[in-house]
Amino acid sequence: MKLLRIGPVGKEKPALLASDGSLRDLSGHIPDLAAAQLSDAALAKIGKINPDKLTKVRGKPRIACPIANVGKFIAIGLNFSDHAKETGAPIPKEPIIFTKATSCIQGPNDTIMLPKGSKKSDWEVELGVVIGTSASYVKQKDALQHVAGYVLINDVSEREYQMERGGTWDKGKGCDTFGPIGPWLVTRDEIENPQRLEMWLDLNGQRMQTGNTKTMIFSVAKLVSYVSQFMTLYPGDIITTGTPPGVGLGHKPPIFLKKGDVMTLGIEGLGEQRQEVVAWKAKL
Repeated sequence: MKLLRIGPVGKEKPALLASDGSLRDLSGHIPDLAAAQLSDAALAKIGKINPDKLTKVRGKPRIACPIANVGKFIAIGLNFSDHAKETGAPIPKEPIIFTKATSCIQGPNDTIMLPKGSKKSDWEVELGVVIGTSASYVKQKDALQHVAGYVLINDVSEREYQMERGGTWDKGKGCDTFGPIGPWLVTRDEIENPQRLEMWLDLNGQRMQTGNTKTMIFSVAKLVSYVSQFMTLYPGDIITTGTPPGVGLGHKPPIFLKKGDVMTLGIEGLGEQRQEVVAWKAKL
């Protein structure tokens, strides 16, 4: 299944992408797409609903992050061997874990707002993993059983904040609007092998990133298992698993985002995103 949330900010409702490409309203069956709807049993119940009997959504509503009330937004750094090489960083011996603030989460086509004074904002197409059942000290062979499904993520990053301002990576990763997720949650059963997915990102129509999850240093199963050794993963938590080469920082000379730029990106089977870059303005 491909499940999503649609509607204005704060008024989102759950929906389903039908096989004919239409959106169908799920709000009469589930209150939202959040932790309680992500277990195998809950998803199986949704899967029994006949899309033809659901109300067809008219027009082109805003698409939101497909998961409501994300608890933890965990990220993995330098997890593609070819990306580590382009940045001049050594291949990690263990996964590098950092966090993205949940306040940066937004819809896949919402605008990206440059932080005030930003000089080095950058892009990163990534595979996101949505946890469906709680995981603590999970063995790698059992890890995927705890996954509800997969999402497309743009791990937008301010490199000066990340690398030149002291402290951890987090301050360059969690700026407002820096976490577009979606368009859909694609359930685990539809992705036969998460380690064989093509990935791409264009900036203003020019291809910047081309990659495949097969070059991940640590697999999805390894990452779920590994992260669960340090914190319990709960339904609705999201792990974003790293990016292939072609980020702005890796170009010579580097290329960074500016007002008016447009990013489009996608992962095989997980849909596409489009974001226009705008100047900073207060969100509150």
